[in-house]
Amino acid sequence: MKPREAFERTFELLRLHHQWMKETINLIASENVTSLAVREALLTDFQHRYAEGWPGERVYAGCKYIDQVELLGIELAKELFEAEHANVQPTSGVAANLAMYTALTDPGDRMMSLAIPAGGHISMGKKKLGGTAGAVHGLEVEYWPFDEKKMNIDVEEGLKKVREIKPKLLLFGGSVLLFPHPVKEFREVAEEIGAYIGYDAAHVAGLIAGKQFQNPLKEGADVMTCSTHKTLPGPQHGMILCRKELAEAVNRAVFPGVVSNHHLHCVAALNVALAEMLEFGREYAAQIVKNARRLAEELYEGGLRVVGADLGFTSSHIVLVEVVREGGGRKVEERLERANILVNRNLLPWDIREGRHYKDPGGIRLGVSEVTRLGMKEEEMGRIAEFILRVVRGENPEKVAQDVREFRRGFTRVHYAFDSMDEAYEYIRLR
Repeated sequence: MKPREAFERTFELLRLHHQWMKETINLIASENVTSLAVREALLTDFQHRYAEGWPGERVYAGCKYIDQVELLGIELAKELFEAEHANVQPTSGVAANLAMYTALTDPGDRMMSLAIPAGGHISMGKKKLGGTAGAVHGLEVEYWPFDEKKMNIDVEEGLKKVREIKPKLLLFGGSVLLFPHPVKEFREVAEEIGAYIGYDAAHVAGLIAGKQFQNPLKEGADVMTCSTHKTLPGPQHGMILCRKELAEAVNRAVFPGVVSNHHLHCVAALNVALAEMLEFGREYAAQIVKNARRLAEELYEGGLRVVGADLGFTSSHIVLVEVVREGGGRKVEERLERANILVNRNLLPWDIREGRHYKDPGGIRLGVSEVTRLGMKEEEMGRIAEFILRVVRGENPEKVAQDVREFRRGFTRVHYAFDSMDEAYEYIRLR
């Protein structure tokens, strides 16, 4: 393909993607859609600049406005999360986790985290899995005992294991987080053995900001990391919140530890998202939780095996569904995509024991952050459940896709933002 053809083809594919997003129900739990104000910040000259180091201590000139933006972001983050210190430089949630490991532990130390089938993230993974904690930082990763009935860490067994192996870091949070984790129950034992408590809030940061989930920093966590584009509807970036005593160690772990330049346009865009959450976050987060529970209830009433039914299904944005009877996670994911419903297949805590693996697990994970951002409420969750049930019961996905497209025409604008009602997926041409 000639250069000009490749040039034009790239933009053609981008426009096609935007059009497809207008016609889909996106239930990917790790995604959201930003306001146009966030996107405006991403397009500024900040994307061309460097600012290594801390504000006021840069190793580059030309940072007088960049410094002011970053300092403002720090103050916004501290206010929103009631934190003593904030660092807005990590370029992703994984980079934030790696900085946390660097600040709190040495290679060879032990860390407690969730196993991936129980909701852990690959950044918490063991060396043999290629996980960030083990393969990059050299930690010896031990898994939390997990209560599959409660879909949570087993506190009694966890306390026993912590006292026995004396890890340096107790890490809570993860990628499938239906219910708050028992952070405060481990504060005393952490002090007893000289361990730190960390919390990966990548998925629930927006719910924490909106006062609809536990605040780990108020329950005894020393450090909280997150990405900034899931329930927190900002740019793809990362952030660390911590106790003031750890500020210097965290800052040094971030720079020069894991970032050089820290994507300054994303920092500016994050400021916008943080300001939006300070203004609208409580309403938005509350509706997310209502929507997740309603979606779970509707799917359960429709005959699907929704995880956590005896526990109220979920306290977050995530709904977890076992679909072994329906053909497995891969098949269901593929059929739903053909119906313009986007979900992701997901391991369940018991999948490995029952002979399943990540390529074709027993579950699917649904998240309602993005559809809530579009203004959908409980009534619409009933419609979405209906579409999903039609597909898993065997209806032609292409036929369902036609109804999904029609349904989506009523929900095209961004809510819970200062410039609310902006078009969510409009392709903006600058050429």
